[in-house]
Amino acid sequence: MPRNLSSSLARRRAGSPMHHFDTLPPPLRAWLREAALPWSPQSALKIWNKARREAGPEAALVRLSKVEAAMLARDLNASGQAAQQISKIA
Repeated sequence: MPRNLSSSLARRRAGSPMHHFDTLPPPLRAWLREAALPWSPQSALKIWNKARREAGPEAALVRLSKVEAAMLARDLNASGQAAQQISKIA
């Protein structure tokens, strides 16, 4: 019987997530500890590096917060739409 090797879902990255977390800059690690969503160290670092190069570390933290707020709003909208559809059926 084949295993679930052909899944289209995101795959885990090789290596230890905690090791990647430990190598992040201290302000980014502090932000991630307080984040509402579970971020991968790689995705957070990508946003951090781009924003930091453009405007500095404080702007990078603001950018991360804005990205997270947008993700939370999108999730809330999707949940609200699903709840509306379910209430129409019921």
